[in-house]
Amino acid sequence: MPAQQLSFELSEYQSRLAKTRSAMQKRGIDTLLVSEPANMAWLTGYDAWSFYNHQIVVVPSEGDPIWWGRCSDENGANRTVFFSEQNVVSYVDEFNQTPDMHPMEDLCRVLGERKLDRGAIGVEKDNYYFSALAFEVLQARLPNAKFVDATVLVNWQRAVKSPRELDYMRHAGRIVTRMHERILDKMEPGLRKCDLVADIYDAAIRGTPEAGGDYPSIVPITPSGADLSSCHFTWDERPLLNNEVTYFEIAGVHKRYHVPTCRTYCLGEVPQHFIEAEKATLEGMEAGLQVAKPGATCEDWSEAFFKVLNKHGLHKTTRAGYPVGLSYPPDWGEHTMSLRPGDKTVLEPGMAFHFMTGFWYGDWGFEITETVLITPEGNECLASVPRKLFVKP
Repeated sequence: MPAQQLSFELSEYQSRLAKTRSAMQKRGIDTLLVSEPANMAWLTGYDAWSFYNHQIVVVPSEGDPIWWGRCSDENGANRTVFFSEQNVVSYVDEFNQTPDMHPMEDLCRVLGERKLDRGAIGVEKDNYYFSALAFEVLQARLPNAKFVDATVLVNWQRAVKSPRELDYMRHAGRIVTRMHERILDKMEPGLRKCDLVADIYDAAIRGTPEAGGDYPSIVPITPSGADLSSCHFTWDERPLLNNEVTYFEIAGVHKRYHVPTCRTYCLGEVPQHFIEAEKATLEGMEAGLQVAKPGATCEDWSEAFFKVLNKHGLHKTTRAGYPVGLSYPPDWGEHTMSLRPGDKTVLEPGMAFHFMTGFWYGDWGFEITETVLITPEGNECLASVPRKLFVKP
């Protein structure tokens, strides 16, 4: 079964593999077991909704990677990875969700057959897709291995995006722009929020004439009224109300590349504290964007924003942003850098961040955010949504 057209040139996958192996060598890792689906896709091209099953990309010190997963997903791997079927292996379905068997037992067999069951083996201990029991089975079945925590080893290699990756993110930026246009067009008192979210999804998946949309790693976050105090409420069937504020935390997605962009909307009369929040946020964002350029640090960027927010008497207890790009549910962040005091990571061209300037209080909250690309000259916002509090009479 031939592979479909790859999303990137073969040379780009080979370059990613070389970068990862260099990081492995610095950590003294002989074999890396990759379980985060974004890392699996970035290294191999594999793309399917199969991450609820145990699956691993094995990166040996030389040669092609090995895709290992459930038998039902083997053909999908053959259709998407850049290497030959010889390095696509699967476990039989009897291992799946069986109390007295575990799929990792089969992975240990594969590693043994390929003499990869010894030495230093890196595992992504702290992610959503690698369970405590999976690690216990590996430890019990691979007595000659020394296990090393390699949780974000591959994530760090993804920090600087390639030109093709940035092409995909710019498409995603145009998609999220259309999503916000749809919100402004459809939003009105009496409309059930679930119906508005259906329109958001319609715009998200239809995308643009040049690029279709993909599913987001986080569903639309859409609180209204007092629910604005929570940063992660979704939607229900209640109608939108006049003189009520709602913010929409959404992302355009193309080929799994995300551009989150949030805006706050009001139907009718705007309470004064939202007008003041808009002023402080926009001033703080501008201060942060003035600093966000190569050579500055994540800390520099965050402190420029927080300084303005504090001047206006507003307080944000969470970080001001994080890197984004390729991702799968349940999160669109890359889990490496943070825009917060203390993070000394130096900004480089090709890094992309969700500048998350939202803040939340006891009975209200406010969000205007941007996805920002660091460029050689400074930065670029990847969406074109007017940066303001939207008011619809």
